[in-house]
Amino acid sequence: MSLATGILAAMTSNKLPETARLANIVTTAELLSAGFTTAHIRTSVGRGELIRLGRGTFVPAELARSVSSTESGTLALRAAAALASLGPQAVASHHTAARLLGLDLLGRVPREIAITRVPGSSRKSWPGVRVHSAALPAGHVGTRAGVPVTVAARTVADLARASSFRAGVVVADSALRKKRTTRQELQAVVASCRRWPGAERAAAVAAFADPLSESPLESISSVAFRDCGLPQPQLQAWLGGDGRVIGRVDFYWEQFRTIAEADGMMKYDNPHEASYQLRRDADLREAGFEVVHFGWDEIYLKPMQVAASIRAAFRRASRPRAPGSAA
Repeated sequence: MSLATGILAAMTSNKLPETARLANIVTTAELLSAGFTTAHIRTSVGRGELIRLGRGTFVPAELARSVSSTESGTLALRAAAALASLGPQAVASHHTAARLLGLDLLGRVPREIAITRVPGSSRKSWPGVRVHSAALPAGHVGTRAGVPVTVAARTVADLARASSFRAGVVVADSALRKKRTTRQELQAVVASCRRWPGAERAAAVAAFADPLSESPLESISSVAFRDCGLPQPQLQAWLGGDGRVIGRVDFYWEQFRTIAEADGMMKYDNPHEASYQLRRDADLREAGFEVVHFGWDEIYLKPMQVAASIRAAFRRASRPRAPGSAA
């Protein structure tokens, strides 16, 4: 006897119906069909044997505790419960799918569960659950953590259609970097949604996204450089001087021998890392490179100031060097 079956058998004299859902989530209708009464359901909930998850959905307590031991497990359980209320032609989508897929998101993530269901259903959103209506081709649907979800490419397309350009780039870069999808898959999904609201923005995101962006900070930086009219830099370029490699830099404009480094919150917490960065900057400047640093608040809130600093570095790099100075 499996652990799940043992728990269910011990929990009640009425056998819970076996479902294919995560943690054997069951609906009120399924319990009634299995011979439970509404009084029996209330008693099981009161005893802590069943946990009420939402609108007419329940889960065996022991299984719920096992699944919800992690944040992602709790999210999966909430998503699976919402889907149980909507029937088989619905999947977790948008920010909920992105979190289940482990993709980066920009800004505050809504707590509500996002669901997409095929058109034609009369079921509306309810508190804690946002229901979208859209086609769900077979290639757009997969499974993650035991929950039906939109695949990464469709998830990126949905979020890009409904959010700002830079928020779309953050999730698209993440999906490409983590190999949840490919550029070809992403462009194919976007093309299949070309008549949908926001499709033009999604196509622009798919064209701009770059798997070499290693963090949301680098993703929004790339967007800021574009918006401020800077030339497109190389990402993750290895640079050196005098026949030796000095290090890899976040952004590099070869024409201007200028480097821009995006300093995340954790970059200098370690004093050894901070000391290394100072030495590396000195080596890069000695080798003839201009180096500009900026942080999250600067690029997010004051991108024009960052761009002005980079343009100033371009001008310095363009000046003739004095005889005997570093090349």
